[in-house]
Amino acid sequence: MFRFSIIAILTASSFVCAGQNFSFVGPGLKVDPYAYKVVKSDTFSNAAVSSAHPLASMSGAEVMRLGGNAFDAAITTQLVLAVVYPNAGNLGGGGFLLGRTKKGKLIGLDYREMAPGTASRDMYLDENGQPQTQKSQLGHLASGVPGTVAGLFATLPYAKLKMEQLIQPAIDIAEKGFVITEREANGLNGQKNDFTKYNTRPTAFLKDRPWKAGDTLFQPELAATLRRIQQKGQAGFYEGETAQLIVEEMKRGNGIITLEDLKKYIVRERAPLQFRYRGYDIISFAPPSSGGLLLGQMLKMVEPFDLNKFGFHSSAAVQVMIEAERRAYADRAEHMGDPDFWKVPTKTLLSDSYLQMRMQDFEAGKASLSKEIKAGWIAPGEETTHLSVVDADGNLVAVTTTLNGSYGSKTVVGGAGFLMNNEMDDFSIKPGVPNMYGAVGGEANAIVPRKRMLSSMTPTLMVYKKQPWVTIGTPGGTTIPTSIFQAVVNLIDFNMSLSDAINQPKFHHQWLPDEVMVERDFPPTTIAELKKMGYTITPRAPIGRTEGIRIIGKNKLETVADKRGDDSVAGF
Repeated sequence: MFRFSIIAILTASSFVCAGQNFSFVGPGLKVDPYAYKVVKSDTFSNAAVSSAHPLASMSGAEVMRLGGNAFDAAITTQLVLAVVYPNAGNLGGGGFLLGRTKKGKLIGLDYREMAPGTASRDMYLDENGQPQTQKSQLGHLASGVPGTVAGLFATLPYAKLKMEQLIQPAIDIAEKGFVITEREANGLNGQKNDFTKYNTRPTAFLKDRPWKAGDTLFQPELAATLRRIQQKGQAGFYEGETAQLIVEEMKRGNGIITLEDLKKYIVRERAPLQFRYRGYDIISFAPPSSGGLLLGQMLKMVEPFDLNKFGFHSSAAVQVMIEAERRAYADRAEHMGDPDFWKVPTKTLLSDSYLQMRMQDFEAGKASLSKEIKAGWIAPGEETTHLSVVDADGNLVAVTTTLNGSYGSKTVVGGAGFLMNNEMDDFSIKPGVPNMYGAVGGEANAIVPRKRMLSSMTPTLMVYKKQPWVTIGTPGGTTIPTSIFQAVVNLIDFNMSLSDAINQPKFHHQWLPDEVMVERDFPPTTIAELKKMGYTITPRAPIGRTEGIRIIGKNKLETVADKRGDDSVAGF
């Protein structure tokens, strides 16, 4: 439980819908921004939310308790995350929503950021053709046109309540403040120099002394921005005062987003990817996310192997999975991009014949070399956040959104109070040059005006015998697809509980660099055996923060938030 010594007075969130009183934010109420706790796992009977912050999960759950469905909860949870989780929750970024209605309809909403209209292929190269990655990763020029707000409004037709209601909890918490945790204090303190360097106006994230657990973060400018959206709808962000503040901020820092870029932003509906793995139907996101394709490729490449017989975290099982990861990420670099600008060979990449061919050179007990593993030939023709929601009607929602790096470009829009993304770095700024996550790319992901940069986000749903089973996802940059890959294998092949499937130590390989990254609690005996096979093993910080819900029989929702952060679940 987090408390602070000076109690502020918080006006409760108040609105009425269908005779229901939606006053639930404030001291002593259902969502108390001054006294809350992290809940890592629980089982609920009706509806559940798992997200990166307790206040966001609690707000989403309460919306469903008072008449909303999973889509309402997804909207409110994202909006509250924009307030309480500034390093990834956002108005200035973008994401993907994957949904399955109670009647089985699949929904894919792409509100990924876009390159501004004056962006160009070589905009991050100097006069000698050398990449200037600091410009694609930090400051104003790193930002793509944000899509989150448009995505929230594109979700609204599937919801039951009005945006004016769903946004109110976020307004209240932004205006009246919330108590920050030790992890949040450390995050803000760690960014102080960048916040000072890359901002042209005062920001709520800077103060004259270090932040500490129990401090209250007030964001009045963000509250005003949210209120403009409440009053004017989508135009309250992409036009009018907020749009003008964004453009003025861009001009002060040599950014290139214009009023025209903002006004022309649109959400794309994408047909979700569907494939089967050991009798389970897996549904994930299509390009411009690489996540669903990578997940499908990796699962299908390991399906011929008896992973359960090999044993969990055995060197044999891990090796097969590493080699599947290696080959999928080689394909990512060559073949994947925004389908509106590049013909992505989705059908071939997921075909059994192609994936069997990709694993023909696999040799048990011996590491492959990435310099020898290229993308398959096809004939022409870390900071992110995820939330999972299930409601009483059986609607499933998985949403992954991002600013890209932690706290995005580090630039707050002056007078508007929200951080802009640094998503332009997810393009291939020069063929063969890695982005901040070490991923390389080429022509498929080159910068083009109004193109959407390739993503790794992998919101995923699972269905078994035509019944909804799991909603799951994670942040983590290029580690996202491998995290979901391992969670799915843990659930299906190793029959784990959802908590174990999410919290067991992870590993990651992405073709280049040619190394296997492992969390520090990964089994040392397996590491030793992999090294003998010829693998380079690199210990690293925790990988991702997975949120998931599994439906077990009737009226039992196993709901889990990752152990690796302040992630928390809520429901009823």
